[in-house]
Amino acid sequence: MKWNHDDGTNNMTMEPIIGSALDRSIILKLFKKLMMLTTMAVFALGGCRQQMADQPHQRPLEPNNFFDDGMASRPVVPGTVPRAGRNQNDQRFDSKVDGKLVDNFPFEVSMEVLARGQERYEIFCTPCHDRLGTGQGMIVRRGFTPARSFHDPRLREAPAGHFFEVITQGFGPMPSYANQLSEHDRWAVIAYIRALQFSRNVGLDQLPPEDRAKMKETK
Repeated sequence: MKWNHDDGTNNMTMEPIIGSALDRSIILKLFKKLMMLTTMAVFALGGCRQQMADQPHQRPLEPNNFFDDGMASRPVVPGTVPRAGRNQNDQRFDSKVDGKLVDNFPFEVSMEVLARGQERYEIFCTPCHDRLGTGQGMIVRRGFTPARSFHDPRLREAPAGHFFEVITQGFGPMPSYANQLSEHDRWAVIAYIRALQFSRNVGLDQLPPEDRAKMKETK
């Protein structure tokens, strides 16, 4: 407030001063309260939103008092069959029979199977294992974790089911290729890996006579 003289008199009048320190203090306090209320409203609205991915859920085999048996996992419905009708101990879809890794193939390995295995191998396996199976693929040369050589004695002696299990589940830095390779293609790739192993570790006496003659000519 301020005092003013009236013209021609000694009377004094009071007029408000807009923008005084007192008015600014009041406005600042109101602004702070408004910002606080706005912030609280934003958090309150955000807390009310719940996406499906964030909804309450139970982990497998976790206890739960809602059901009479106290388990979160529910029993399998009678008549349920595995996806695509797969049966347990069916070697076409698994690496084990009766809990043991198999060392044979669930179908006859023909030239068509080997050709299919080579095609799939060169698409999905060569980036790490290279075309010869020595584990020096292009991404390994660029710094990726070295892959196992299929010519390592341990892998030469490993049963075929071992490779099927690794392709299906992944191993170490190698991811699962179950989505990229069907069960039949996995066995085809394994057949081609066996061919690669045989090509690097075959004895001269194991070759056909015509191939033995060619080997002697190259010496």
